[in-house]
Amino acid sequence: MVYLDSAATSQKPRQVIEAINNYYVHHNANVHRGVHVLSDESTQAWQDSRQIIAGFFSADPSQLILTRNATESLNGVAYGWADHNLEPEDVIAVTHMEHHANFVVWQQAAKRNNARLHVLDIDEQGRLDLEKAAAQLAHWGQRLKLVALTHVSNTTGVVNPVEEVIAVCRRLEKKAGQPIRVVVDGAQSAPHLPVDFQSLDVDFFVFSGHKMLGPMGVGGLLVKHDLLTSGQLRPWLFGGGMISAVFTDRTDFHPQPDERFTAGTPDVASAAGLAAACRYLQALGMDQVEAWDRQLVSYALERLGELPEIELIGPTQARPGAVQLDRVGSVAFLYRGVHAHDVAQVLDSEGVEVRSGHHCTMPLHLKFGWQATTRASFQVYSTKQDIDRLLDGLSKVKQIFVGPRPAVAP
Repeated sequence: MVYLDSAATSQKPRQVIEAINNYYVHHNANVHRGVHVLSDESTQAWQDSRQIIAGFFSADPSQLILTRNATESLNGVAYGWADHNLEPEDVIAVTHMEHHANFVVWQQAAKRNNARLHVLDIDEQGRLDLEKAAAQLAHWGQRLKLVALTHVSNTTGVVNPVEEVIAVCRRLEKKAGQPIRVVVDGAQSAPHLPVDFQSLDVDFFVFSGHKMLGPMGVGGLLVKHDLLTSGQLRPWLFGGGMISAVFTDRTDFHPQPDERFTAGTPDVASAAGLAAACRYLQALGMDQVEAWDRQLVSYALERLGELPEIELIGPTQARPGAVQLDRVGSVAFLYRGVHAHDVAQVLDSEGVEVRSGHHCTMPLHLKFGWQATTRASFQVYSTKQDIDRLLDGLSKVKQIFVGPRPAVAP
């Protein structure tokens, strides 16, 4: 089997599985709640895992809130920040390329708070037009409160110029005299690119563990210190663990952010598994991970570009003046005259696993008139031979749906 669906979820290294197993076999107990040795060990495993995960992103452990996934993290920002800071007619800006998790969340937050959701347009290659976006953001003036954008598109593989967008927002907030909060969806960047949360100067950064070699059911939200210490980000889940004291008429929340946002029993085993995944990727070196990923994307674009029946999705050439193509992680395409689900089904019969559909980016597909696309996505275990197998499978698609060319009459 050739697994080319890593953007949906990655396969797990042995070290990750062993870390989870080791926790349950040797250290399983509830954290913080016991005075016995197993509880101490479980608490230590939880704290050590948090430190490793935060360190992977060059963040402080106090800035990390562990959640179930990136989607839950985005909902946390919506319920914990947006619902307490947005006013009627305030503006939330997103892009056409957002995953539904970073689109529907803000659509609903805008409705709850009588705010407005505006969509930053993209060009015909699927790239964000930074000059046009800057003009749109400036146009909204003091009404602009939040900008949410993906770091890497899960459909086109485009790497957004998030540093430039953040810089634009910082200039605008000085002019407006009030902060503009920026949310970056890192679900598709964390597995492929080095991410330095501190230097990125972003307010909120979200990620999913299962896309970066970790287990399902654990992800994270990284938050700027001032949003935590000022109380601008409030808890959105309540109950045991996140409290300091409870009275009949009020509850005092835990003073430490990492405790205040952890209601109930945390998933220590999955945190240990994600920490193992972070160690695994760090041992490989994220610069090397990115370099290999870019090789695979370039090779896939080259091989698929040889087929006249294939229409590639997203940019195939670097931006003017850029030294490398601004896409990582995946290559999506249309097979002319054949539905993406049919393409994927035939490929599956040949042992090649890809993703088909709209990839939770319906606004993007509707904008370009794509009914559905087929996506091949990569991870550190992917090879050029896997891509060759993809091409072999596509020849089977041609055989079934197109058939042999008719003989040319003499």
